[in-house]
Amino acid sequence: MELANIEVLLETYFEGNTTLAEEASLREYFTGDKVAPHLAMYKPLFIGLQKAQTEVSDKEIDLPENTTQSNKWWYGIAALLVVGVTVGGFLFSQPQLSQEEKEALAAFDKTKETLLLLSSSLNKGAEELAYLEEFTKGSSVITHINEFTDTTNKILK
Repeated sequence: MELANIEVLLETYFEGNTTLAEEASLREYFTGDKVAPHLAMYKPLFIGLQKAQTEVSDKEIDLPENTTQSNKWWYGIAALLVVGVTVGGFLFSQPQLSQEEKEALAAFDKTKETLLLLSSSLNKGAEELAYLEEFTKGSSVITHINEFTDTTNKILK
């Protein structure tokens, strides 16, 4: 591989922009015998990376069981209970009125009944006033006739 190409690849490697194939070619170059003297300082890095890749742990790792599924069920059940208790509380709580509030409601109903009676009486009176207005119109016509008769009598005399 050309030295200029290796230098460009090394620069992009440290920027984190190389592909896996480019990294493999860098590893191959630095683990070989022919490394340029000014790049020799990077040789231990790539040798260490190659050794680290081949390492395997002898220790067995015990991973805890995944309990998120069972927790989700408990959260759902808890939410359902909260909603049930809240709805039940609203449905089964009957508002209890004090004696004073009951008396106030009774007085309100009595007042409402009295005002309805008064309103119906006023409506009947208003109907009778309509008849009176017709009577007034008729009497004004008679008044005009009487004035006409008086005027004619004065002229004829």
